[in-house]
Amino acid sequence: MREFIAAAVQVAPVPGPLTADSIAANTARALELTRRCHAATGAELIVLPESVTTGFTPGIDTEQLWDLVSELPGPVLQPFADLAAELGTHLVVGTYERGPERGVVYNAAAVLGASGELLGVYRKTHPFGHERADGGGWTTPGEDVLVVDTPLGRVGVIICFDGDYPELSRITALAGAEVICRPSALLRSADIWELTNRARAYDNHVYVIGCNATGIDPGGVIYFGNSMIVTPIAEVVARASSHECWVSARLDPDTAMSSLTPGSSVPQTFDHLADRNLALIRKHVDLLTAEARTSFKLG
Repeated sequence: MREFIAAAVQVAPVPGPLTADSIAANTARALELTRRCHAATGAELIVLPESVTTGFTPGIDTEQLWDLVSELPGPVLQPFADLAAELGTHLVVGTYERGPERGVVYNAAAVLGASGELLGVYRKTHPFGHERADGGGWTTPGEDVLVVDTPLGRVGVIICFDGDYPELSRITALAGAEVICRPSALLRSADIWELTNRARAYDNHVYVIGCNATGIDPGGVIYFGNSMIVTPIAEVVARASSHECWVSARLDPDTAMSSLTPGSSVPQTFDHLADRNLALIRKHVDLLTAEARTSFKLG
């Protein structure tokens, strides 16, 4: 990884029914804010929210959603690929993706290179409760992690509720990620948002760029923004407010792990990846992969 500036751009979706016109309007707004962010910051990696082209809760059934979105690469993504090439910057774009059969939709995030090329697509492996198609929702879970090599460093992706699962970020880090991008449309508290961003960064000594939605989506759900960039020692170095805006920070691998706590004279001497007790993990691998549930009653 080399030193570079990263940014997260908060975008509010068009409220009201989801249509081809609202997707076009969402896309245009995301492109405008991304272009303005790049002009102001010079960011070489810009992360947009989860499902930025539609808003998270589509308010329509999966077959209608399938008709409105596209494969990746495809028409939904092309304007962002063109912008990445225009700006010469990397983009991470959250969007619903048309699956192989009508009604199969993935909650995806595409990583675009600085020439506009598609470097990889991550499909959300932990859809949130009511989002899952097998629970009456609209998306089908993905099945794998994503880490892509870029001139900036190795970039991994998780999406929103994925951040609640330490195993996913750990696997992504073990696959080589130095930066984990987290496009989100988080529906819970700001405390949970910050807790999970900081914990996943600290657990794995990676930078986390959490880009959260703001505004009201087609389903009438309200989002609180608060996008943030977190260092490998869990310091929040950029934090957004609740309206449309962007945040940016310089990511520097030479200083990322230089001190135990931010600004401290005490050096960082431990490594959460290297110091794992692999014998313990191997002993309990069956337990780690077994089905389980909390003993507490759910609301």
